[in-house]
Amino acid sequence: MSDKSRRENDDSFTRLLAAARQKAAPVEMWEPEHCGKIDIEIRRDGSWWHEGGRITRLPLVKLFASVLRKDEDGKHYLVTPVEKMEIRVEAAPFLAVEMDRAGEGRDQILQFRTAVGDRVTAGPDHPIRVEIDPETGEPTPFVHVRGRLEALINRPVFYQLAELAEARDGRMGVMSGGEFFDLGPAA
Repeated sequence: MSDKSRRENDDSFTRLLAAARQKAAPVEMWEPEHCGKIDIEIRRDGSWWHEGGRITRLPLVKLFASVLRKDEDGKHYLVTPVEKMEIRVEAAPFLAVEMDRAGEGRDQILQFRTAVGDRVTAGPDHPIRVEIDPETGEPTPFVHVRGRLEALINRPVFYQLAELAEARDGRMGVMSGGEFFDLGPAA
């Protein structure tokens, strides 16, 4: 590796670390070449795996999460200014593990925390949506985090949402940020 290439890699790594400290890197602005696939998988429970082994170092998971992007092709990538590697995601790249509530009625605000520490407030910019499995009828709830990335809302948090739900026109849902989010049919 030439000195110039080494300096460019060092500069890229320095920029990447600085971006990670500022939460998420500006991956939507980066358009590097696609470099293939890497054996990294984010499982439904929010755990990150590399070559069959669980990544247990939270700072490393947070670094990877900070450079994660979902493109229009529906695939997930780890992106730096100089390369783009495809990874596998089972349900969603993030897992919402906690919810805080402030206010009531139209003024209610619901804030979610993901397993990697991202905080999002449900509203027009961060909608909640629920997919229903056509075979089992099982709901799968999500909240938008950033870009095209979502967090799967874990079961205990979804139960909290269900407790807050109100009926409207035969549907159950919750208010947050002035928006009503449909959670499913009323019983």
